[in-house]
Amino acid sequence: MIAFLRPLAFASILLAVALPVRACQTALLLAIDVSQSIDAAEYRFQTEGLADALGDAEIADALVQGQMALAVMQWSGRGAQQISIPWTRMQTKSDLERFAQQARMMPRAYIMSNTAVGEALSTAMAQFAQVPDCARKVIDVSGDGPDNAGTDPRGARRAAERAGIEINGLAIESLGLSITTYFKRSVITRGGFVMTARGYRDYARTLREKIRRETAQIMF
Repeated sequence: MIAFLRPLAFASILLAVALPVRACQTALLLAIDVSQSIDAAEYRFQTEGLADALGDAEIADALVQGQMALAVMQWSGRGAQQISIPWTRMQTKSDLERFAQQARMMPRAYIMSNTAVGEALSTAMAQFAQVPDCARKVIDVSGDGPDNAGTDPRGARRAAERAGIEINGLAIESLGLSITTYFKRSVITRGGFVMTARGYRDYARTLREKIRRETAQIMF
């Protein structure tokens, strides 16, 4: 019996060695706005929307096939940035399901703080040092208002472009403000894009379409 099992074990080792190891195609950091303009219900629209987007079958397949790395950062005012879910490789559907559940249950990091978009971008950029093997690095930043504290986000945008980091935006339009225009002029990098949610109830749909667009660029 032992003699019979040895060839099988050897064959299994050879098969494991022969299978190609898929590299991380994209590291995607999801930066969620939790400044004072966002109430408790709007915060939940963001976390539930993220969890639901990750449950989309098309997105799930792309994330796992591309061995993507995901992280979530909550951001607000000056000195108020927190990595709420650290980098996680989407190697299996189970990894993705656990990550989505973490996002759904994620407690809010800050309350009643201002909006420092530039600092949020700089903090987000620093996180990519932990995933140097990922071929593409993307910051996916959402927000419902322009910066009113901290450094000018255009400086962070230029630094991101020099570092080869892409910044995309999800503008949450409310109160008649043109946040989409602000994102285009001050936040997203060359080659990046911004999508617009018409209020928080449209956030989940917009985020799902946005992540689909980002994962569609993965080359298998």
